[in-house]
Amino acid sequence: MPIATTNPATGETVQTFEELSEEHVERALSAAAAAHASYRLTSFDARADWMRRAADILDGEQDKIAAMMTMEMGKTLAAARQEVAKCAMACRYYADHAAGFLADEPADAGAVGAVQAYARYQPLGPVLAIMPWNFPLWQAMRFAAPALMAGNVGLLKHASNVPQTALFMQDLFTRAGFPDGTFQTLLISSSRVEAVLRDERVVAATLTGSGPAGQSVAAIAGSEIKKVVLELGGSDPFIVMPSAKLDAAARVAAFARCLNNGQSCIAAKRFIVHDEVYDEFAPMFAAQMADLAVGDPMLESTDVGPLASEQQRDDVEKLVADAVARGAKVLCGGAAPDDPGFYYPPTVLAEITPEMRVHREEVFGPVATLYRVGDIDEAIELANGTEFGLGANAWTEDEGERSLFIRDLAAGMVFINGNVTSYPQLPFGGVKTSGHGRELSAHGIREFCNIKTVWVGDSATR
Repeated sequence: MPIATTNPATGETVQTFEELSEEHVERALSAAAAAHASYRLTSFDARADWMRRAADILDGEQDKIAAMMTMEMGKTLAAARQEVAKCAMACRYYADHAAGFLADEPADAGAVGAVQAYARYQPLGPVLAIMPWNFPLWQAMRFAAPALMAGNVGLLKHASNVPQTALFMQDLFTRAGFPDGTFQTLLISSSRVEAVLRDERVVAATLTGSGPAGQSVAAIAGSEIKKVVLELGGSDPFIVMPSAKLDAAARVAAFARCLNNGQSCIAAKRFIVHDEVYDEFAPMFAAQMADLAVGDPMLESTDVGPLASEQQRDDVEKLVADAVARGAKVLCGGAAPDDPGFYYPPTVLAEITPEMRVHREEVFGPVATLYRVGDIDEAIELANGTEFGLGANAWTEDEGERSLFIRDLAAGMVFINGNVTSYPQLPFGGVKTSGHGRELSAHGIREFCNIKTVWVGDSATR
C-alpha cells in the first residue's frame, strides 16, 4: 500500500509521500536511543510543562487538525474536532497525574528485614507504536501521552493512509518543546516493521490493529523477549433486556454502531435483544439508523461519512451480500450508493444465523446484526460466543442482571446503560483475540515501565 493521502469522500489521491530510506531510519533509531539516555532523567514537572504546551497547540489549531483527519480518513468534521479535543484532554490528564501514578510504592520493610523497601517505576526506553487509521490522532496519543510522561521515547509507525496526521504528531511534540528524538514518525511500509522491532535499541512495542497484525508483532517481539501491548479487533455485543429504557437504548445503539462511520473496534456490532422487547426495539433501532444523514464529512449536517478506503467499502459489501444470500433480512440500508466516494449506508440485518460471515467476523462499517434471545443466560452465551472480547454493552434496570453481566461477560470492558468509550481515566483493553495489556489510566502508563524492587538494609546489623 503506498503512503498517500486519498480523500475517501471523492476517491482522489491528494498527496503521496516517499518512504524513509534505511539511512533515515538508522538516524531515527540512533536519535531515539540518544534521547532516552537524557530524557529519562528529566523531571515530571518538565515533562508536564511540555505536555500541557502540546495540549494548548491542539486546542489552538483544532479546526485545522480536524480538517486534515477528515480529509485523510473520512470521519465527520464534528467527530474529528471531538477527537482533537479528547487528545488535548489526555495530554493534560497525564501531565496532572503521571507523577502520582508512578510514585514509589512502599512495602512492609520490616517484614522483609529492610530499613526501606519499595517498588519504583522506571521507563524502559524507545517504544515502537504501530497505529491504525480509524482514530489517527487519538490512537497515537493514548500511547504517546502516558509513554512520554513516564520518560520513554516514542517511534510511530502509522497507517499508510494517514501520513499527514502521522507527521503532525512528531511536529506537535517538537513544537511543544520535547527534546529532539523524543517522539519521531517513521514513514515506512508494514514490511519494514520487523527490522525496526528487532533492533536492539527498540525495547518494546504497542500495536492497535487487526488480529493477524497482532499475531505477527507478538511473534516477533516474543522471539526477541520484548514487551508488547496489543489492542486488536472487537465484535462488541449490545444487549437489551426487558427492563431497559428502549427509546434511549435504540438511540444510543445507532450512535454506538455508526461511531466513526462504523469503523471502531469498540463500536457495538451485535445487538442481542430479549424476546419480550425484540418486536418493539427492532423497528425503533432500524428507524434510528435509517435517520442518520450520510454525506460529505465536511458538512455539519452529516452524521455518517465515507468509509476510509475502497477496500473497506468492498469488504462491507461482501459481508452484507453473503448474509442476505443466506437468508438475512435487511431492515434498513443494505446497498452502497452509486456515487463517487466510499460511502455505505447504516444497515440493520436481522435473522442472523451462524453460517453467515457477519456472525463470525468483525464488520468494520455501519452494519448492525440483530439477534433475538429468550433469557439472560442465552444473551450472555451468545455475547461470549465469539473469538473477540474487547467491550460489551448491556441495557437493564435490574440490579441482579447488572451483576451477572459484569461478572459473566467475557470482555475487557463492560458498560451498563451506555456505549463503550475510551476515557483517559479508565483502563482500555480486551481479552481473547482482542489483545492483552492495557492502555490509559494508571494501568496504561505502567505498561512500559520497569517495576523495580528496591530493598535497603542497615549495614550496621550485618
